[in-house]
Amino acid sequence: MATRTWDDRAESAFADNADRLELMRRLRRLHGIARLMDTAIRIPGTGIRFGADSVFGLVPVIGDAGGALVGLYMMNEARLLGVPAEKLVRMLANIAADTLLGSVPVAGDVFDVFFKSNRRNLDIVLEHFGMSREDLRRGR
Repeated sequence: MATRTWDDRAESAFADNADRLELMRRLRRLHGIARLMDTAIRIPGTGIRFGADSVFGLVPVIGDAGGALVGLYMMNEARLLGVPAEKLVRMLANIAADTLLGSVPVAGDVFDVFFKSNRRNLDIVLEHFGMSREDLRRGR
């Protein structure tokens, strides 16, 4: 009976496939967080969607700070995935705009419904990897 051995190419392909699966798992997790925070709920009869970030924003100071922490978590995940510094700065600008403008009473709550900083940041990460949100759903 012969034993099976791995050559370098097969081992490399296996490692590449494992890396790709890990990347997809992490990107799908970021997609889920962005969806929960920005577009989880649709107002019936309209195209308007909002998420936990808009609801959190109703609580003065604490709600916007919580939304910012979730955004910073997503930004850190992007950093760990190797997203370059200039894209991380764009992500930070989105988080800052959402936090600062979203903290304005009443007008900030309306702003939170339409700005969707987490979706914007997810799009920046996906752009870096040459992917779209549809690719995450299809399992590309």
